[in-house]
Amino acid sequence: MELALDRLPGFRRRFRITPLEGAVLSEIEDDFHSMSVTIRHDHVVATSVEAAMRRAPWTTCPGAVEQVSQTFTGVRLNEFAERGEKRSNCTHLHDLATLGAAHAHEVEPLVYDILVTDPVEGRRDAELRRNGVCVLRWMLEGFKMLAPAELVGMTLDKLNPWISRLAPRAQEEARVLRWGTMIANGRTIPLEQQSDATRMPVGNCYTFQPHRMRQAKRVGEIRDFSRGTAQPLDERRAVCP
Repeated sequence: MELALDRLPGFRRRFRITPLEGAVLSEIEDDFHSMSVTIRHDHVVATSVEAAMRRAPWTTCPGAVEQVSQTFTGVRLNEFAERGEKRSNCTHLHDLATLGAAHAHEVEPLVYDILVTDPVEGRRDAELRRNGVCVLRWMLEGFKMLAPAELVGMTLDKLNPWISRLAPRAQEEARVLRWGTMIANGRTIPLEQQSDATRMPVGNCYTFQPHRMRQAKRVGEIRDFSRGTAQPLDERRAVCP
C-alpha cells in the first residue's frame, strides 16, 4: 500500500497569505528559505511593500528586499502579475508579492502546501494542497512528467502553454506546484556542487545578475521538514509587522 507523502522523506514548502485590514501578509518557508512580504494598500494601490528575509541561500539575497519594494510600491493590486521584473527580483519575494496582491481582498487566510518526495529509482511524487485539501498530484522522472495523463512527456520548464489554458485559480495552483517542484531538486544536489554562484544560470534572479553573482557566497542553513514534527511556518504567527 502506498504511503502518504507526509510520511516519506522529501521537500516541504508552505505559502500562507493572510488578508488584513488595509494590508496583506504573504509568507513562505521551505528547506532553503524563510521570507515574507507585507503589502499595505488603499484597496486599489499598494502604498508600501515591505519584505523580510529570515533564511536565504546566498549572502547577496537580502539586497532584494529593497528591490521588491521598488518594483511594486505604487502599483495597482490587480496589475502586480503584469508588472514583470521577476528575474531582477528575488523570485520568491516576487511570488509572495503577486500572491498577496491576488488575495488581498479575501476574508480568510489561504495556505498552500507543496510536498515533493525524494527520488526513488529516479521518480518523484509532487502534491499541492490548498487549505489542507489535495488539488494537484504529479509524478515525475527528473523534470519530465509521468502523470497525470495530459502532461505525460512534458517537462516542468515547458508547462506554460498548458497552464495558460487553465482557469485563473488552477493557473495559480499549477504555477505554485511547478516552482516548488523545481526548487525541490536542490535536495538531490550536494551542497558543494551548488555553492558557486558563477556556475548558476546568469540573470535568473536578483543574486544571479552578472554584476552580483561574483560576490555571492552560499549560506548553508537548510532545514529538513520531512524529519521530525515541525512544519514550515509552524513557528511563526501570521501577524502583520
